[in-house]
Amino acid sequence: MIITNSLQDRFYSSIAAYYSEIFPFNPSQVSLMEQMMGSLQGKAILDVGCASGELAYQLALREAKVTAIDLNKSLLADAKEKRFHENVTYQWANMLHIARLFGSAKFDGVVCLGNTLVHLMNPMQMRDFFSGVLTVLRPGGKFMLQILNYDKIFAERPATLPLIETPSVRFERNYVYEEGTREIDFITRLTLKQSGEVIDNQTELLGIGSADLTLLMDVAGLKDIKLFGGFDGSPFSKDKLPLVISASKMEKHEIR
Repeated sequence: MIITNSLQDRFYSSIAAYYSEIFPFNPSQVSLMEQMMGSLQGKAILDVGCASGELAYQLALREAKVTAIDLNKSLLADAKEKRFHENVTYQWANMLHIARLFGSAKFDGVVCLGNTLVHLMNPMQMRDFFSGVLTVLRPGGKFMLQILNYDKIFAERPATLPLIETPSVRFERNYVYEEGTREIDFITRLTLKQSGEVIDNQTELLGIGSADLTLLMDVAGLKDIKLFGGFDGSPFSKDKLPLVISASKMEKHEIR
C-alpha cells in the first residue's frame, strides 16, 4: 500500500496534542549525547524530526544552541507553544534538504531520534540523508540515530508493538507486513480515556536492518560507527527492540 505524504502528515497531526504524553522525554538520551560530545554548553545541535520539542528543550536547558526541524506543522506548533526557549529555533523543514538549508560545517552534533528515519521509504534517500548529515557536521562532529531494531522485528514479525498507556490515553500500535518487501503498514489506535474518543490512523515505514544502515552510513562518509542496545549505552543485540547508532565526521587532520 502506498501512503501519501499528506496521509503521513495527517497521521502525526492526529496525535500531535498527545505526542509528548505518549513519548515522554527520556533523560538517558541527553546522557548519551554528553558521553559522545562532552559538555553541551555552547554546542550547535540539529534535532531532525524534533516532534513536540521535548529533546530540543532539554538540550537548550544545558545551554546548547538548537535548531529543531520537523515536517509536521501541528507538532511544531505544540513545540513552539509549550517548549519555547531562547536557545531553540523551531523550523519546518524536510530532513532530506538539510545540506541545502544549513550549508557546510554548521553543527557540532546532529540527532535523529524517535524512529524518524524509517519514514523514508527508499534506502537511497536514507543514504542521501546521511550525506546531508556529513555536510552539516563540523569536523569531529557527532551524529546519533535511534530507530527500532528491525532485525528483531523481521525475525519475529510481531503483529503488535508494546502497548503505551498513561492515565489519560491508550496507544495501540500494530504492524502489517507487505510480503516480499521490508515495508510495514503502521496502524495505530489512540483512545482518549476521559471522552472515549478513538483516533485510528496509519502510515508506512521501511524496516531497514542494522547491517544495511551501517553500510549506508559508511558509504555516505560517516565514520566511527557504533551500535548500542539503547540510550544506556548497552551493547547492541538482535534480541533487543531499541537500536541506537552513533557516528562521527572525521577531523580535518584525519582526512586523506
